[in-house]
Amino acid sequence: MILIDGKKIAADLREGLKKEVSELKSKFNKVPGLTVILIGDMAPSQIYVRMKEKAANEVGLKSEVIRYPGEVEEKTVLDKIDELNKDDSVSGILVQLPLPKHIDKQKVIEAILPSKDVDGFHPMNVGNLSSGYQSSVPCTPLGCYLLIKKIEPNLNGKKAIIVGRSNLNGKPMTQLLLKDNCTVTITHSKTKDLKAECLKGDIIVAAVGIPELVKGDWVKKDAIVIDVGINKTDKGIVGDVAFDEVSKVAKALTPVPGGVGPMTIACLLKNTIECFKRSQK
Repeated sequence: MILIDGKKIAADLREGLKKEVSELKSKFNKVPGLTVILIGDMAPSQIYVRMKEKAANEVGLKSEVIRYPGEVEEKTVLDKIDELNKDDSVSGILVQLPLPKHIDKQKVIEAILPSKDVDGFHPMNVGNLSSGYQSSVPCTPLGCYLLIKKIEPNLNGKKAIIVGRSNLNGKPMTQLLLKDNCTVTITHSKTKDLKAECLKGDIIVAAVGIPELVKGDWVKKDAIVIDVGINKTDKGIVGDVAFDEVSKVAKALTPVPGGVGPMTIACLLKNTIECFKRSQK
């Protein structure tokens, strides 16, 4: 079995992006800029934002983090987004989720210019992705897609099973694989006989948030299995896939941690650079 080393593949991607930023700097005399808005003091969000900032600096992006207390007014955040939309030195804007309850997530997402929406969450980018037009693609599905392509460059006619239908992962993942000529089935909590569906998959992407849901006897021999889940359990952090069991049958499998996670951040940098390049045309 191939252990899909997300850390290594993400490091290679960042190395390529670093060269690209250097070339863009020579050509345009400026570099792409990423601004992250962080509201409140939730520990996971703080950690994610620090990792994003570190990675952005590493590849040579202009990186800024704007921090607000948890009780900040929604209008203050929306006004800041409006200001960043008009700032030519900012190529990409990301508002770290989740948000405090008093702030309307949809309003915040829709306030970001689609051309600066590096998370790919704006309805216009969602629509463009599903229509096959140019768009920012959500970072985690894009990372998963690149990992799959590393193992199997030709996806024509492959049967892909997506476990989970979230806007964040399941739906955009489906669009990416459809675009590459896979036959895609989306499954979810109401799917009848999930095991039987998974057994049809040449590719399984598990993104449902249930610890070790996908068992060894759910996976056909030589399937590629991508585990997006990160679940805290008594035995530590586990994914949505029962790693030990599935590793005995799969052709390739991502570990948790060290699989999809590093790719998500690398793809955020990639999206920021793409937004910059589109803005220079």
